[in-house]
Amino acid sequence: MRRLLSVKKLSVSYGSIRVLWDVSMDVREGEIVSLIGVNGSGKTTTIRTISGLLKPLSGEIEFNGVKITRMPPHKRVEMGMAHVPEGRRIFAGLTVLENLYLGAYLKKAREKFQETLEWVYQLFPRLKERQNQVAGSLSGGEQQMLAIGRALMTRPRLLMLDEPSLGLAPTVVKSLMKTIEDLNKEGVTVLLVEQNVYYSLKISHRAYVLEKGSVVMSDRGENLLNNPVVKSSYLGVG
Repeated sequence: MRRLLSVKKLSVSYGSIRVLWDVSMDVREGEIVSLIGVNGSGKTTTIRTISGLLKPLSGEIEFNGVKITRMPPHKRVEMGMAHVPEGRRIFAGLTVLENLYLGAYLKKAREKFQETLEWVYQLFPRLKERQNQVAGSLSGGEQQMLAIGRALMTRPRLLMLDEPSLGLAPTVVKSLMKTIEDLNKEGVTVLLVEQNVYYSLKISHRAYVLEKGSVVMSDRGENLLNNPVVKSSYLGVG
């Protein structure tokens, strides 16, 4: 598979506090790739730097063969990257439909607005049922659907999800992971940061393990799911 995203020796700090140390990874077109690790290991920092919200101390980021290390976030979105941040960040005072409309701010997205909207409604029928409802009144699971749907309105080639299952009931998490798999089957490449390591590895083609800001292990998702160290450290299996 063709490489879509390439991260080489990425180092990042918050002020004087170093968070990432020479992180290297890649995502191939058509894959689901996960970043796993305990809280504070650097997962969110990695994804925020890839999307352009943080500037690296050193290292390079390439997307679709183009160096984007110093490119502003909106330009990365125009190239086909979409980031669903931890905490959803929906516009609580606007309706579901208005939130989705705001996701289609790119010219190419506006041109295909109705087509994309129907696609999002097909993925998340609950959003269609509640399209005129104020977003802040939705359940946690519905708000996460809306956050993902809004990102999909840009028609991304790479969808980056940061802790999508946070605070959701187990049955909702299972349904959400199935939707991520379905999205991937429809051609959307996914970079996933997820606290539920079991589900994350189960749906991922490959994954990287971060510890204290460095990549310490990488392999196929199914292999890491059966790795004794991963089972002991992240899945609670002795």
